[in-house]
Amino acid sequence: MVKMIVGIDGMMCNMCEAHVNDAIRNKFKVKKVTASHTAKNAEIIAEEPLDEAALKAVIDETGYTMTSFACEPYEKKGFSLFGKK
Repeated sequence: MVKMIVGIDGMMCNMCEAHVNDAIRNKFKVKKVTASHTAKNAEIIAEEPLDEAALKAVIDETGYTMTSFACEPYEKKGFSLFGKK
């Protein structure tokens, strides 16, 4: 799994965040997406990295601007029945 942090300019409120979240969920197979207008980014968890150009196009369609893209390995936090994961 990977975590992508995408810089997004133009979000002003919670409805903007919801708009971005929905657009990404509708176009890509993701485990989780959380946009933040205060942090000016979205964190996306997925099995594989998303295509950066396709992601930019989806965000541009919403009226916001993708300003950056970073991808790093992601390990789910938490505990299993057999101890720490």
